[in-house]
Parts: sequence; structure tokens; C-alpha cells
Amino acid sequence: MSKLRRIILSGCAAMASVALATPAISGPTSTPAAQAQEAQQPNIIFVLVDDLRFDMMGFLNPGLKTPNIDFLARNGTYFPNAVVTSSLCSPSRATILTGQTARNHGVVDNNNSSEDGLIFFPSYLQKAGYQTAFFGKWHMGFDTDAPRPGFDKWVSFKGQGTYFPTERLSPAQRAAGERQMLNVDGREVKRTGYITDELTDYTMDWLEKGRDKSKPFFVYLSHKAVHSDALPPERYRDQYKDLDIRLPDTLANTPENNAGKPLWVQNQRNSWHGADNPYTGKPDLKERVRDIYRTLSPVDDSLGRILAYLKKNRLEKNTMIVFYSDNGFLIGDHGLIDKRNAYEPSVRVPMVVYAPGLGVAKGATNPALVRNLDLAPTFLDVAHVAKPGQMEGSSFLGLAEGKVTLADWKPSDFIYEYYWEWTFPQTPTTFAIERDRVKYIQYHGVWDTEELYDLAKDPEERRNLIDDPAYFDAKVSLRKALFAQLANARGQHAVPYTEKTSPGVVYRVEGGTHAADFPAGWYKPADLPTKMNDIFPDSPAKTKATEAGKPYFPQKPE
Repeated sequence: MSKLRRIILSGCAAMASVALATPAISGPTSTPAAQAQEAQQPNIIFVLVDDLRFDMMGFLNPGLKTPNIDFLARNGTYFPNAVVTSSLCSPSRATILTGQTARNHGVVDNNNSSEDGLIFFPSYLQKAGYQTAFFGKWHMGFDTDAPRPGFDKWVSFKGQGTYFPTERLSPAQRAAGERQMLNVDGREVKRTGYITDELTDYTMDWLEKGRDKSKPFFVYLSHKAVHSDALPPERYRDQYKDLDIRLPDTLANTPENNAGKPLWVQNQRNSWHGADNPYTGKPDLKERVRDIYRTLSPVDDSLGRILAYLKKNRLEKNTMIVFYSDNGFLIGDHGLIDKRNAYEPSVRVPMVVYAPGLGVAKGATNPALVRNLDLAPTFLDVAHVAKPGQMEGSSFLGLAEGKVTLADWKPSDFIYEYYWEWTFPQTPTTFAIERDRVKYIQYHGVWDTEELYDLAKDPEERRNLIDDPAYFDAKVSLRKALFAQLANARGQHAVPYTEKTSPGVVYRVEGGTHAADFPAGWYKPADLPTKMNDIFPDSPAKTKATEAGKPYFPQKPE
């Protein structure tokens, strides 16, 4: 795994300008005169998994068995530097569906953010003559699983859902025949099986019997798997029981690993999202990873069923499959689990594009940095639909087809945003920018250190260079660029939040690690002449004055 972690980010697609107003949906309609062109529109299948780490695919990870994902990679293009602009379920899914960043679509956490005013890209596909279907986890607006605009077929569930139909039900409820429910086209239907298999059953039934086969189709198969706590079906219960799991070296709670890390990172170790007590349960991280692998196996089975259907019905040469995850996942990196933060295992996701008849390179690895922001424009591009003005991403279709070179992709800054979530308050609001493989991270509203990493030299983000004189210019320029690019479509710099209704999960295990100390360099004698210097922007002049023990006042407003 250590080798895989050295596949590093290489840049970001140029961001398109954002329209202030959301335009009305427009596009070609399906008429007899247009049927000949519609017949040439490729089918699209988007398979989204949940919480899958960037390197958790068999072709990258010896011992992990994912034959169908591996098939996609052997016969398609693997993007090792795919990233998400917000590493959390609801914000990331909203970005995928709208082609907008969280600061513009407004779905900022998992706490029932509003979907008002949003247009989901399948609505444009419908206008272009596609039949569209959604199967699985929606997760935005967790109080309702009602069908959303843009989909002709709808199968979903409220919130996070469950792996098994009787999960979270009391013995009395089970005995009475109660089951977890699905919303099937607006009707409440009892669950009958393991969630990955059940969603795949609905998908296959629609492909085989439910759609108008004279029209191109778009399938959005949104799995619950492999979200924690990952629960595999019985047939995979003992899979990987003898597989050795290598955890990250940065897991160890040592002075070397903690050097330069923010206080919140060190304090999160003993928390719901900490490696010492993950989800304040059993700390056997290796077994948790095995459960993730076991829960991924039914997803791979699902892909196998889809591939077999395409081949049997001679659809594989006119169909694109994109395999993706809504966010990454840490398995002990820096003492953390989960996602949310701006570290590499959190922001990076697995991505494979398979389209054997559409010019996508076979067995290729494309190092271009592609964001979840770029998915919606790409799907529209595949369907020959122009990108709407409010979408901020760029189509990567030309990249996948080899028509756009890596040099011509011209990646700009990769901007990351995560907004503090009161339900899980361990991770602060986080903003980050990555340019030319140098990543700068800052935190909002906490008394903590910034971070700066040279990913080309330090892909595992071990050495914080924020106070390294050699990176002074990079620090200053990236700070400014990050602020400028975090403005929303109205030019505002705002930190949104949702209503707090309880303390959130603040549980720490007794006997575990206690709060970390501030950096040693922050402790200084009282009443130094330099004590107010750092209210002014960093500059060579200020650094010179501070090193000389003198107060600093800029000659002109800064």
C-alpha cells in the first residue's frame, strides 16, 4: 500500500465561471425527427460507492479480490488522481449532481441541508431524450426519500439506510413482520434482502423490463456500501479472514508523527473519528478494513451482473461506465479514521472509466487530476448536451478519449472546502488549496496551526512546512489564492452552518489520550516587543523585525 500512496495529485481542471442565477432547464426534446441522433447517444451507467479509499481496488492492492472492477481498469482508463472538493457524503453527492461546489449549491453537511433551487444534471439528460433511473443512497434531505426531479425511475431510502432489512429493528418489530423500507417511485415497499444485492436487482429489472429500449439510458446506481460500519452479507462473512492488513506508518502516536500536526488532529485520535477508538468501539482497525473489503465484494458482484447484461444485449460498445466514490477514507493515517479533512486519503477517490466503443483508452492510467465537480459536465458532454452556465467543472471526456493531452488539460488550483458539522465536531472547518503539488491547509474558528506540504517530496504529508523559510513565498501566495477562489457565485466569503440541536458526538474513551499541548514555539516570555507582530500579513519585512526582536508596523496598510 505504501507504494500506492505515492501516486500523488498532479493538479486540477480549470474551473469554469459560475453564473449568479440558475437558468431554466432547456435542451432538445425526443421527437421522431431526432430519433436517429438519439440512437447514437451513448448509454451511461454511474456506479457510486460510499467511503471507498483510493487504493481499495484489487488491481492496486494485492490480496483484495475485485475481478469486475479490475476488468473495468484493464479495459478502460484508471484515473489515480481523482479527488473530491468536499469529502463528506451529502456535500460531495450534491456536487456530483449539480456540478457546483458546496459554497454554491449550499448542501454543506449531512444534517438535512436544503435542495431548494438546485438543478440535478439528469434533468438535462431527460430533455435530451434519455430515460434516467436512480437506485440507492441519496442522503440529502434525510427526512424524505421521495423521488427527486430528473429521474424517470426512483428507488431510494431515507438517510444512511441499513445493510439488512431487519437492521435497527427490535425483536418485537421483526416478529411483527416490520422491515426497513424503500421508496419505489413514490410507494413505500418493504426491504427483502441485502442492500447491495437488492439495489442491483432493481437496477437489472429496470434495464431488462422497465425502460423504453428505443431511448438511451442513464443509470445512477448509488450504493450504501462500503460505509462504516461495513457489514458484509453472509456469503462473504469469512472472506479475507487470513489476509494481513498493512496499516499506515503514520498511525503510531509518536512525537515524530505528531510533529507539526494541528492540535485537532492529535485530539481526534481518542474520538469517534480517531484511530485509537474508531466510532468509540473496538479499535481493531485491521478487522474493520477486512469488513470493508468483504462489503466491497457484493459491489463487485453487482458490476459483474451489469457487465454481463451489457454484453448479452450487445450494449457494451455504446455504454460508458464510471466507477467512483463520494469521498476517500483514512485507515489510521495520522491517527485518524473517516474522511472530512484535507489529507490525501480523504480527498482522493477511486475512479475508473470504461467505454470500449467510445474511444476511451484501454488499460490506460491517466494522471490528470479530475474532481467530482467534473462529473456532471462530462455526462452531459457524453450525451451531446451543452454545459449549463451554473456548472463550475469541466468535461474530462476528451481526456478519457485521448483527444486532450495532459498538457492541454491545464489544471488550475484544486480548492477544498469542509464546513464544521456540529453532530461530529471533531473536525474543524477546513479550507485547502493545492498548486503544483504543494498543498496549503487552513482552519476556521480554531486556535491551531496551518499546514503546508510538498506532495512531490512528501506524499504521505508527514512534514509540515508552514514555518519553513524555503516555502515562505508559497505559503503567502497560496493563502491569497485560496481566499480569492473560495468566494461564492455572489462574491461572498461566508461560512454556512446548519441548526444545532444537541451537543453532537463528543464522546472520548476514559483512559485514552488526553488533549494535546500547543506547539512549543507558541510559548514565549510575557510582554515581548514582538507580541502584536502577527496581526499583520506575513512579509519579509515582518520576519526581519520579529527575528530582531522588534515590533513591526507596516509602512502602509496591509
